[in-house]
Amino acid sequence: MTTKQDFSAGPLVGLRVLDIATMLAGPYGATLLGDLGADVIKLESHYGDESRHLGPERDGERSPFLSLNRSKRDIVLDLRREKAQAAFARLVKTTDILITNVREPALSKLGLNYEQVRAHRPDIIWIGVTAFGPDGPYAGRPGIDFLAQGYAGLLALNGEPKGEPVRLTVPLIDVMTSLLVSTAALAALRVREATGQGQRIEVSLLDALVHAQASGLGCYLTAGEVTPRTGNRSLYFAPSGVYPTKDGRNVVITTPSEKFFVKLCRALEVEWDKDPRFANIPQRQANEDELDRIIAERTRQFSRDELIAKLIAADVLTAPINSIEEVVQDPQIRHNEMIITTKHPKLGDLDVTGVPIKFYATPGKVQMPPPLQGQHTKELLLELGYSESEIVELITDDSAATPVEMEKLRSR
Repeated sequence: MTTKQDFSAGPLVGLRVLDIATMLAGPYGATLLGDLGADVIKLESHYGDESRHLGPERDGERSPFLSLNRSKRDIVLDLRREKAQAAFARLVKTTDILITNVREPALSKLGLNYEQVRAHRPDIIWIGVTAFGPDGPYAGRPGIDFLAQGYAGLLALNGEPKGEPVRLTVPLIDVMTSLLVSTAALAALRVREATGQGQRIEVSLLDALVHAQASGLGCYLTAGEVTPRTGNRSLYFAPSGVYPTKDGRNVVITTPSEKFFVKLCRALEVEWDKDPRFANIPQRQANEDELDRIIAERTRQFSRDELIAKLIAADVLTAPINSIEEVVQDPQIRHNEMIITTKHPKLGDLDVTGVPIKFYATPGKVQMPPPLQGQHTKELLLELGYSESEIVELITDDSAATPVEMEKLRSR
């Protein structure tokens, strides 16, 4: 008789993920798997994830790491040492999915390449994250989100028509790559369930952004047209843009069909839809400067919140341009539980982003706060069969570390 699996902690409960990646794309993919119930172990060196050394600080903990690494336990092992490699081998034997973005030659020197890891766990699902791909003309180069924006043409498309290219300041390419990491892991699990075989998987920032550029590249690939920069305007319809209000704020208004332009006119109590210059989308695009001028003139007669309420009541496509402070208080974002409070072992109450996938039968959740460096080293080594004295030996040898050792190291 089969025992029924308890999925109350999330749909991926019972799976173990080993996160040996740094910064964003790899770690955030592991985070989502953890939110969905997987036991995610973050393995760090004594130096730690690069995100522990960047950005705003709160009582010695850095915000980039805190923001990206919830739902994980943390172990510190120095994989350059033989005893740490032995502990790593034990850990891999218990692991279903390994995620890394360590580049060669360090990848192989630390025993982390696919074949080396597979020797410990033959059915491992091994996911490598790179900037440009594991082979080819750019293989081995360092890279981050900003470079992918350059190579994949996003910088060329973003900005004002007569201005300079503008980067996306939010690392959306890293985030998109993290979603591909989690998607790849789940697809590979299905294959393993059917065949018993794990496999190597490669995901890159460049491929993620080319995939996302389907519409921009598609204009060229299918019609030979190069998409121009349009600023806040739409390439395909008008009006669409950012408009001012009398309190010095702004709103987004967009009208992707005739019905929405009519709704906008009724909401603003104007009859622009009867003006031959604005009779249809081609005419509105031909007269977009004048249309934007008169819309701005009208929107300046209202406060932002007054205008938003008026437009929403008329079923117009509109949004405020929220400040970050407003985002975290937005009623829909709060209702969706996309900002939640965890209890950090050092910082106390800590707000982090929530789980973007809503399972109704087996919901995920933020399982635990982002860990201190080495917080679960002893706990995990005990789970792997190490005795108290062996753990002391590993720590004394600098093969492993707990938060106590990490504090000593930082104070040197």
